[in-house]
Amino acid sequence: MLAMFASRFRLVVIALTGALAMSACTITPPPGVVATRAVAPPAPGQTLDQYKAQIAQRIFERNPSLVLKGTPQAMLRSFVLVSFTVDRGGRVVESSVYRTNGDDEAEATALASLRRSAPLPAPPSRLLNGNGQLELFEGWMFNDNGQFQLQTSHSPQATSLD
Repeated sequence: MLAMFASRFRLVVIALTGALAMSACTITPPPGVVATRAVAPPAPGQTLDQYKAQIAQRIFERNPSLVLKGTPQAMLRSFVLVSFTVDRGGRVVESSVYRTNGDDEAEATALASLRRSAPLPAPPSRLLNGNGQLELFEGWMFNDNGQFQLQTSHSPQATSLD
């Protein structure tokens, strides 16, 4: 029980640290577009970050009209942090908005884009908890036009409000 709490607490700390780092980071000149990567089956020694990159790629593939190509604007419309649980087969068994700025439309888009992407790639078995599941967090970064990038694989934001 304590191990499950410690594991969940660690995920929350990682997600919050990433969100805080993103809000306090210096903005660098942006690259042209978000690079797309092929989704490969999980490798035996695959890390959590590598698995999250596979999930991001699946979300991009299943929601092409909603994916922001290029540079996110300097002041994002919304940042939605979603908590979700994946079983050993890649099925999303639970998802909810964990943190938001109250943008109902962005929240609904984030959850719907995750649902449309299921089933997700199967997670490496070594990342599963005692229930055969993996609990994750992902951040959806929205521009004013309603398109998003994911925190796992986003381009640097614009440097000015122009």
